[in-house]
Amino acid sequence: MASSTSSLLALPTEFAAKLGLRTLQSNVIPDFLVRIGTRTLLGTRLKEIYKSTGEEQQDELMRFAQSLKALPIAVNTEDANTQHYEVPSEFFKLVLGKHLKYSSALFPKPTTTLDEAEEAMLELYCERAQLEDGQTVLDLGCGWGSLSLFVAQKYPKSQVTGVSNSDTQKAFIDGEAQKRGLTNLTIMTSDINTFEAGRTFNRVLSIEMFEHMKNYQKLLKKIASWMEPNALLFIHIFTHKLAAYHFENKDETDWMTRNFFSGGTMPADTLLLYFQDDVYIENHWKVNGKNYAQTSEEWLKKMDANIKRIRTIFAETYGEKEATKWIVNWRTFFIAVAELFGYNDGEEWGVSHYLFRKR
Repeated sequence: MASSTSSLLALPTEFAAKLGLRTLQSNVIPDFLVRIGTRTLLGTRLKEIYKSTGEEQQDELMRFAQSLKALPIAVNTEDANTQHYEVPSEFFKLVLGKHLKYSSALFPKPTTTLDEAEEAMLELYCERAQLEDGQTVLDLGCGWGSLSLFVAQKYPKSQVTGVSNSDTQKAFIDGEAQKRGLTNLTIMTSDINTFEAGRTFNRVLSIEMFEHMKNYQKLLKKIASWMEPNALLFIHIFTHKLAAYHFENKDETDWMTRNFFSGGTMPADTLLLYFQDDVYIENHWKVNGKNYAQTSEEWLKKMDANIKRIRTIFAETYGEKEATKWIVNWRTFFIAVAELFGYNDGEEWGVSHYLFRKR
């Protein structure tokens, strides 16, 4: 989930990298070696992103923030669909918790289960976004509907609109809403570059969508135009504590970028604070990365427990010859996410929450 993990498994030469990736995808490298290699590369990545002085660190962040203003709102949106969101729903049902929350959960206790952790984070969103029954709510980048369905059920007098870039996700959420008898939920499919809400809302929430975005200035201007006067915007994104950088696909060594995060961004914790033309910050929270690490470890456990059914799904989706490769890809992805967010006791990479108000 970062450029550090985008160079996951990178080796001294491109030839060695290709050889290593072929070996990995043959499913013969044990997990403990993948974890050791990941932690080593994360340490190398930190040496690259940390500057010699605080002045240099801040200058680099400001250069990055300024550079985003010359980019589109989002790039490679179709790649994101292919890599994550058009994978069959059945796979995610087997690896995620009961709410199908494909983002960091919250583990208040060591004994908290994945289902409980998903609900704990969803409840935290409602509290921090100051949701109340009867509001109009927009969920941008609604994923498999974890938040949209939760809010629609928790606040039956509210009208909830979810926006996804995936036809697969819309079909799944619509089906779930029908099963639950929810009539206050509408799901729309659109590329965020061209999406127009056509109305305004009391609350806008976005959970792990901003990592797929580039031009936050244009994006926040659009979002502000969909907000009622005095409306609130709640954002959950994963971040690095100091540095911001792009997921870059330079060569064969950029495994994570090519397979999971083409066109992505790793924001710094403070990056969004430099884009307050149309909204202004009211509150800002940090969630330790160990919560995301534990979330991904739970996904890995569930994947391993359901591996036979998953192999069948992947064989039908990618072809029998590609099934093992994609099993390895997803397992390695979950390991990489766990190692990234668990690094340095969860203090390097974590989750940031923001509450903005419309100007």
